[in-house]
Amino acid sequence: MDGFVGEIRIFAGQYPPKDWAFCEGQELQISRNTALYSILGCRYGGDCKSTFCLPDLRGKAPMHFGHGPGLTPRVNGQTTGTSSVALRTSEIPAHTHTPRVIQAANAADPTQAIWANTTNIRGGIPAYAPSADGTTMSPLAIGVAGNDQPHNNMQPYLGVHYIICLYGEYPSKG
Repeated sequence: MDGFVGEIRIFAGQYPPKDWAFCEGQELQISRNTALYSILGCRYGGDCKSTFCLPDLRGKAPMHFGHGPGLTPRVNGQTTGTSSVALRTSEIPAHTHTPRVIQAANAADPTQAIWANTTNIRGGIPAYAPSADGTTMSPLAIGVAGNDQPHNNMQPYLGVHYIICLYGEYPSKG
């Protein structure tokens, strides 16, 4: 499989083709991979004296580095982002809820309904009413929910390998 030294491709196979390697952050010897080192340098790790590392794309989505109008500048080799995030109250726009109640309940389903004043909601006794033409309830009737716990922040994905060309045609500057 022909490729340019340092070229990265998506690959669905279980093993990398000859002269290619998975992009898993492996440490390589500079002395055995001088062409690839001249392209990658140590931007992905290594001691820059005898070793350098391949990019580690496991669990990451690559993006073009650089900057542009309205974009956050990115440096070649920079990693950022997180697979989970804890949303804080300060990150949610301020808003209020005004729960209302009426005296008579006539529905057991809360869909498109409000609370009604009832003393016993067990056994199928209606607890909701269709309109909010009654009394405003105490703000204590509702409250803050949640506790800043992290939640999943990952876009849908399909597991494939990223491979990098170790030995191939050396790319000329265009």
